[in-house]
Amino acid sequence: MDRLTNGIGIALIILLALLLVWLRARAVSEHKFTSKVTHERYSLPDLIAYVKFQLHELSRNKINQWGMGEETWARKVKARTELRQALRGCTYGDRSDKRFVQSYIRDLLFEGYGVTEESIEHIIPFHQPVRLTHQDRFEIIFYLYRQRYGDDALSVLIEEYELDAPKQTNEEEEGYMYEISGEDIDYCFGREYRQLSFEEKLDIVVQRVYQSYKGFSVVDSILEQRIDGVSGGVSGISESGQLGNEQTDVNGAGFGTVPSTPLDEDGREVSRVWESVWIFYKGKSIRLPFLSFGSEFELRRICQNIYKYNLPGQLSEASGFKVNDMKDGSRVVVVRPPFTETWAFFVRKFDTQGAALEQLIQGHGAEIPIQLLKYLMKGSRITSITGSQGSGKTTLLMALVKHIYASYTLRVQEMSFELNLRKLYSARNILSFRETEYVSGQAGLDLQKKTDGTVHILGEVATDEVASWMIQMAQVASLFTVFTHHAKTFPDLVDSLRNSLLKTGVFRDERVAELQVAGVIDFDIHLRRDIHGNRYIERITECSRQSDGEADIFTGERTYQARTIVEYIDGEYRIVQPITDRCRNEMRREMLPEDALRFEQFLSQYWGEQIGA
Repeated sequence: MDRLTNGIGIALIILLALLLVWLRARAVSEHKFTSKVTHERYSLPDLIAYVKFQLHELSRNKINQWGMGEETWARKVKARTELRQALRGCTYGDRSDKRFVQSYIRDLLFEGYGVTEESIEHIIPFHQPVRLTHQDRFEIIFYLYRQRYGDDALSVLIEEYELDAPKQTNEEEEGYMYEISGEDIDYCFGREYRQLSFEEKLDIVVQRVYQSYKGFSVVDSILEQRIDGVSGGVSGISESGQLGNEQTDVNGAGFGTVPSTPLDEDGREVSRVWESVWIFYKGKSIRLPFLSFGSEFELRRICQNIYKYNLPGQLSEASGFKVNDMKDGSRVVVVRPPFTETWAFFVRKFDTQGAALEQLIQGHGAEIPIQLLKYLMKGSRITSITGSQGSGKTTLLMALVKHIYASYTLRVQEMSFELNLRKLYSARNILSFRETEYVSGQAGLDLQKKTDGTVHILGEVATDEVASWMIQMAQVASLFTVFTHHAKTFPDLVDSLRNSLLKTGVFRDERVAELQVAGVIDFDIHLRRDIHGNRYIERITECSRQSDGEADIFTGERTYQARTIVEYIDGEYRIVQPITDRCRNEMRREMLPEDALRFEQFLSQYWGEQIGA
């Protein structure tokens, strides 16, 4: 009897233990958070884990058909399909998909997790501003500005508080740099902060959860702004090799603990690579030291996702960089070790709304280059746009297309689709090509001869093959060509294109190759960005070359004469030399009669005495 009693007791204990295990497993699987409201439960890592689990369940699990009508079942299938598509599309930078996913997150946090006006303070201490981090304060201010100014929020904030003013560097470094410090954010916060409603607080929390789950971390909202660009991983030191494990992301994306801030030999703090957030604003590279990706793990996650729109191929050790475009037309470049010392990304944005000559070219005498550039396009001149990175070549090219006659068909060759000409001029005959893993730039340019193109536009002449083909194409394949190049001066441009012809074996004699280049290019527009970030046209140059039967007016080794037509001197645009008679006549022949008449009046107004002389 005792054995029976003991057996029953043991069986009951085992059954009870199994019941407890089953109940716990069920609670975990259904994410029934029944603990009391604590700071730990309402931490960002817990919220992110909950959202990840629930969205995975909603988008992946099969729908139980029992007791469900056909219409209801079809509606649920459609909702699940839309969610799956949005979860995939939001990682490409699709705003509509992002808003769709955020609406799900909002419902999950409010209805599923039970976030209330009281508990939301455990996530971010809105009611205790003194406890807010610099990131918290920035995101609150940024949210308030976005409510008022939309995509111009960051620009307005920078302008109102002069956050792009140069700052003095430390004693060991020369000059100055551009930086928006934590102290700057504190000052803005003190001036702009107001009490937020629960809905506004929830919006900020939803964004914080989203950017750590599917978004691009702390730069997620910044990428939507109308600025020149965003980059990450381009400063600071990497410690992943020394640590041997992943660090915790401040947003809750990593694991482990964050190591103490490293110090240099003099005991000063050294920034780390995941603390590297930079924006490019009006030609200035501005560091945002108050923002951090939190860990190399998080920085790597961003780099592995940000370039994947339209599936450009896998970033790997064998293929250490990728150049692609995002859904909004931004150009993205991603690099990784061992090709580079750290993971890094560069997003370059192009303001299509600001692509107008009157907005791009400003200052005393700006009407001279503005009108001249319009007539160069109407006169079908083969034109190069040169300058350093960030000087505004692509944006100026976008603006020039407006002044090409609308009846002309345009064929565009780019490394990535960044000009967005069909978005700007949707009613015009425009087709863009780009180099892929399987189709070379040379093959793309060769194909364009068979696509009825009147004007050819090259986003950038960056390789010897493309430079060589561009010269040949400009001679026979199109009415005229417009392209960009990184040359510093007009002679440098000619030398670079000449050398490309020699390298590709098209010519063997330097002088003959130079004659070919000089015989193709009509004008060069050289852009400059000074140390303060100001952009302007430094000079507009005409290439004057010798024609058959003309006396040899050139001396020295050059086979052409670079004639400066307009130059930027002491803060104003000034006329220098007049356009040659031959070029004037050629331009008039390509223009409509009314444009030809206005062109002559323009030349007479500014170069009248020189032309008559």
